[in-house]
Amino acid sequence: MSAATPPRLLVVDDEPDLRTLYELTLLREGYDVESAETVAEAWAALQSRRFQLLITDMRLPDGTGLDLLRRLEDAGRGEKGIVITAYGSAENAVEALKAGAYDYLTKPVDLRQFRAVVASALGRTPATDGARAARPADARHTLPPRRALERMAGESAALQQVRSLVGKVARSMAPVLVHGESGTGKELVARAIHELSPRHAMPFVAVNCGAIPESLLEAEFFGYRRGAFTGAVEDREGFFQAAQGGTLFLDEIGDLPLAMQSKLLRAVQERAVRPLGAVAEQSVNVRIVSATHKDLSAEVHAGRFRQDLFYRLNVIEIVVPPLRERLEDLPAIAAAVLERIAGDAGVSPPPVLSAQALAHLSRYAFPGNVRELENLLHRAVTLAGGSVVECRDLGLPEAVFADSGHQELEPPAPAPLRPAPAEVPLPDDLAAYLDQVEREILERALERHRYNRTAAGASLGLSLRQMRYRMARLGIGSGDD
Repeated sequence: MSAATPPRLLVVDDEPDLRTLYELTLLREGYDVESAETVAEAWAALQSRRFQLLITDMRLPDGTGLDLLRRLEDAGRGEKGIVITAYGSAENAVEALKAGAYDYLTKPVDLRQFRAVVASALGRTPATDGARAARPADARHTLPPRRALERMAGESAALQQVRSLVGKVARSMAPVLVHGESGTGKELVARAIHELSPRHAMPFVAVNCGAIPESLLEAEFFGYRRGAFTGAVEDREGFFQAAQGGTLFLDEIGDLPLAMQSKLLRAVQERAVRPLGAVAEQSVNVRIVSATHKDLSAEVHAGRFRQDLFYRLNVIEIVVPPLRERLEDLPAIAAAVLERIAGDAGVSPPPVLSAQALAHLSRYAFPGNVRELENLLHRAVTLAGGSVVECRDLGLPEAVFADSGHQELEPPAPAPLRPAPAEVPLPDDLAAYLDQVEREILERALERHRYNRTAAGASLGLSLRQMRYRMARLGIGSGDD
């Protein structure tokens, strides 16, 4: 289709008045519009020609709008779909997004929002008018130096599954919840979703929900008007306005207090925010991608996270595996990090890990995941002072090196073979035997810590209360005798 040819849209609705309203609205925007009343009529139109966008009501006389989406998916068609659902039907909206819809609208349809969603689906999302106000200090909007998907180094099955999900969900407006431990690269996943989406030319705004004081949350998220509170000397946009047309990434969403969760839920549902001090709401067109290291299901059951907000945000979940579960990716990740470090420092060629250093890293559990690896390699490159990073440069506590010459100690000579010990007989009284073993361990810990029960218990992973209970049960004195 040439640049001068307007996009062709198909509108499917069995109510003539609504269908006419949608058609007139889209014609005024310069689109080529066709319409249908049923699933069968719409599918016949889709088979005879190509469209750029399908706009369909959920309930139709001979089926649902989801039937059309599934047929398009099965046929490998590229048309995007927007589904119009009954007002307040969150279940239908989520079902539509999971079925592959780009976005959904609820009745009664707001025509301004209708035009914005259609434009977004067609990659025509306009920038906000006028000069932007100062951006919130906690929002990060600059594009990364390398594309996020390329920075996901490795070929493990777990990472390939993440890449596959990113490619699938990027096409739609479905909210995504990225779950993973700290340091696994959740923001990298969110950036990849944004960069592969039709919104890639618009802002990507990343927000750390746990880094904002509770008293400032509403002002930072929704903006404020001059005079709204002491110190508000000018209008300022919030995170939602800063991300207009693009993606809003809410990192550590589980840290939001309940009061702010309620306000966020309304913004997500209504797609509108009201700045502090303003009378009217502003429509916002942003895609929400959130992330957490917490188990939000457990947080919901504990009453610390709103179930309805969780339902809205967790339409599609992407789990980012910890580094210890994909150590086969370690060489590729380390090489990519070293290349990035060298690029930032203007060094060529980039340093490399020796075989011994890589083997040493492969035995480490990486509780801090990829972020810990990056910090470790930054330090190692500084200490190495050369083109090869050795074990001694890594600084891991397990590494043992010689005092001079920076040479690794020779491996100890193998111990002489000893005869296998005689088989230990089974105890006649297992409970008494285990009590005796526990008593000896507790007494050794108490002696080591000079009968400080708190310290001795902590060394064994026990609380003071647990330690007192075991000492009383086993008849162990406190060391005063």
